[in-house]
Amino acid sequence: MKTPYDYLFREYDIRGRLGEAELNTQSVGQIARAYGEFCRRRHIEEVVLGFDNRQCSPGFAEVAIEGLKDMGLTVYNLGLTITPAVYFAQYFLQSPGAMMITASHNPDGWSGFKLADGYSSTLGPQEIEEIYTISKNLPHCSLIKGTVKQFDIRGPYLEKILQSVQIPAGHQLRVVVDAGNGGAGIYAWELFQALGCTTFALNCDPDDTYPHYFPNPSEINARRRLREMVTHPGIKADLGLGFDGDGDRLGVMDEMGQDIWSDLVLLLLSYKVLSTHPRAPIVFDVKCSRALIEGILAQDGRPIMWQTGHSHIKSKMRECNAPLAGERSGHIFIGGNLYYGYDDALMAGALLVEEIVKRNRKVSKICASLPQYITTPEIKAACPDAVKYEIVDDITRTLKARYGDKVNTINGARLELENGWGLVRASSNLPELVLVFEGKTKDDLLEIRALFREVLSSYEQIDSVWQNDRLV
Repeated sequence: MKTPYDYLFREYDIRGRLGEAELNTQSVGQIARAYGEFCRRRHIEEVVLGFDNRQCSPGFAEVAIEGLKDMGLTVYNLGLTITPAVYFAQYFLQSPGAMMITASHNPDGWSGFKLADGYSSTLGPQEIEEIYTISKNLPHCSLIKGTVKQFDIRGPYLEKILQSVQIPAGHQLRVVVDAGNGGAGIYAWELFQALGCTTFALNCDPDDTYPHYFPNPSEINARRRLREMVTHPGIKADLGLGFDGDGDRLGVMDEMGQDIWSDLVLLLLSYKVLSTHPRAPIVFDVKCSRALIEGILAQDGRPIMWQTGHSHIKSKMRECNAPLAGERSGHIFIGGNLYYGYDDALMAGALLVEEIVKRNRKVSKICASLPQYITTPEIKAACPDAVKYEIVDDITRTLKARYGDKVNTINGARLELENGWGLVRASSNLPELVLVFEGKTKDDLLEIRALFREVLSSYEQIDSVWQNDRLV
């Protein structure tokens, strides 16, 4: 029988709740030493380390640094930062190893690790399993203890983004940036101000109590205050940008306070990318809209649907040499001749500003020219980790029996119907199922939603109260 410790090791990250059973100083040290041994096996001698602004993170960082030093590694300690800055530091410091201590968008009371085994390469299921196995039977420490070096990556990271976008001076774009009191606040206002935007800061002071809402731009509650700021008569912003706690997820809102889900942001960015990479593949996850597929095809690009998860997407990008990729959750990966191919919400936001300035139209008007569908946010239904994958497999069999090859099984079950589609998949990082529905009309969406509601209702382990379920 699996223990709570076993469930820390997920598809492509390590995440768990704080406490004796899951993440604490002992288990953090154990995992850090296991990752250190994992690196030694690959002749990786240097690791970049950063952490988010959760209350537990500085203490966990101290323990993790000692564990990595015990295995003989050199550690570049970046301190409080965001995940994309850690990835950038790998290139800047020529360090193929990286550890970001974060639970990303998971609620407060969680922590975890994002781990790298190369440049723009984070661990997948096999590598996570290897670290789990090492952690259960830790090897001896290195005879030569490693060292730690403090490094401030903030300036070089911001300068790289500023050099990577082309925005003419003198534009009038007004932008509200919302960091939700997470780590992105130490970068966001300065970046967009430097891009020439009139920039309004919302919750940009890191605060580990998260007094307003937890920073997750996929959540409706995290967008409500941003909407108020964007549409305030004294501000009248052109664009709202929200960031998650570790800066690798982006949420976008137009000047009218309407949500622009990240699959449409990806479509907007594809115009720039496909203009310099004609007929290139663009990778996206199973939660993305048909509008994205149609928009890519209209530009003679090649849409490639793939599994959800930042490690899965980066791996697929490398496999098919894609210059752009994204997930509905807000991860956007920019590669090709533009950037490094990892998920960076600040870089994606900067490129979006470039696209909007170039078009010189209201954001709502730009989006109105794209293919139109009605889509829900990412809906969450609580379901225990121990059974969630088994239940999704069973739901998939049920849908396959009814609808045959209309069910896409790349990741969970995505049912494609003439009037829209619906998806159910197991969350990789939380004890829950993720659902998304889309229709040509509101009635189409509600019909598909009701179909999935009926199927899921037969499982008592699935909470009947769906979270983030805003009917359009």
